[in-house]
Amino acid sequence: MIDGMKWLWIVVLAMMPISELRGAIPLAFKYGLNLHVAIPVIILANFIPVPFILLFLQPVEKWLRKWNFWNTMLDKIFEYTRKKTRKSIEKWESVALIIFVAIPLPVTGAWTGSLAAYLFGLDFKKSLLCIFTGICIAACIVTAATFAGVKLLG
Repeated sequence: MIDGMKWLWIVVLAMMPISELRGAIPLAFKYGLNLHVAIPVIILANFIPVPFILLFLQPVEKWLRKWNFWNTMLDKIFEYTRKKTRKSIEKWESVALIIFVAIPLPVTGAWTGSLAAYLFGLDFKKSLLCIFTGICIAACIVTAATFAGVKLLG
């Protein structure tokens, strides 16, 4: 595969809601990309959707709620997110948001952290900082886990 295509896949994977950097870092390692360059690129790519989610979720939500299907779907998504994050976000706010984003598991990360920040009406700038911090911590965890896995398998 051409190097440019490898980089494109890494960036796209980092920006996607399910894979985020949890998928992009191991793939960068598999592709043999320079991790000193790849990890900062992945962190930035993972962060790119965050301000847009925080800024545009309200008007998009309002528009989508005009249709029954989307109204029901959004209720389910928001209820699940509130249920998963309510106690920790209400009590610890910033620290909870950082930890929630930092845990590299499915249904945690920048996308869901942005949704939680929106749902609980957290300050925009504070949310950006907390989510970015969580992304950086997650990148360290995923990088360490990737290296550990390679050492165990290799």
